[in-house]
Amino acid sequence: MDWAHGLSGLLVGLLVGLTGVGGGSLMAPILILILGVSPTTAVGTDLWFAAITKSVGSAVHQSLGEPDWQVVKRLAIGSIPASIVTTLILSQVDMDPIRRGVIVNALGVLLIVTAFATLGWARIQRFVLSFDSSLVATYARRQPVMTVAAGAVLGVLVTLTSIGAGALGAAMLIALYPLRMTAKRLVGTDIVHAVPLTVVAGLGHLWMGNVDVQLLGSLLIGSIPGIIVGSLLATQLSGGWIRPILAIVLAASGVKMLTS
Repeated sequence: MDWAHGLSGLLVGLLVGLTGVGGGSLMAPILILILGVSPTTAVGTDLWFAAITKSVGSAVHQSLGEPDWQVVKRLAIGSIPASIVTTLILSQVDMDPIRRGVIVNALGVLLIVTAFATLGWARIQRFVLSFDSSLVATYARRQPVMTVAAGAVLGVLVTLTSIGAGALGAAMLIALYPLRMTAKRLVGTDIVHAVPLTVVAGLGHLWMGNVDVQLLGSLLIGSIPGIIVGSLLATQLSGGWIRPILAIVLAASGVKMLTS
């Protein structure tokens, strides 16, 4: 096993379990910028890394009774079809340099957006809670449709870049359900929804030949124990202290992607 791969998996798995954030957002830049993996292979491999790692994390969170299954179902209704359609479109882009360029640029922009989303969770919650009673009633009626639409957006972004199911998903959940989503429920719901989405997107990239199985195995050796420890710690600690550091790393990675 390449110890750099295993250590990378351990670090990312720990962060995902602890905060629900950092899977694709960290692993894809690590694979591309540090380990020299091609963008298309990085995205495909990262999707399977996220699917398997978050499956372990979701089992821990489910045993603790944290996920909101109604919200998970609403997100999946939007995200799964959107992921399939995005995969079909990507498979028709035959010119590899164009596809790599699209992926790298999308990664860069999304990393920067994710950095701001990581820092903005509390502000989003305060903004939604400031609505007056009539607007709150209208908002509540539209929550199911808006949740499906949010899932569709995540389905496109995750399939294209392997990023979005963590910080962006959490930011959307806070905006949609500011009272319903406690910190623990937010992490559990976010991780559980990411599993079917990354599996479907990962199957598409496997079909396109974008998955490095040997690399994936090295990453998982570190990530599985990492996410178990992180998920258990999430019940005892707040992930808030780590978000500013994570946001800086994500923003720097995004800028590097856009300028490389």
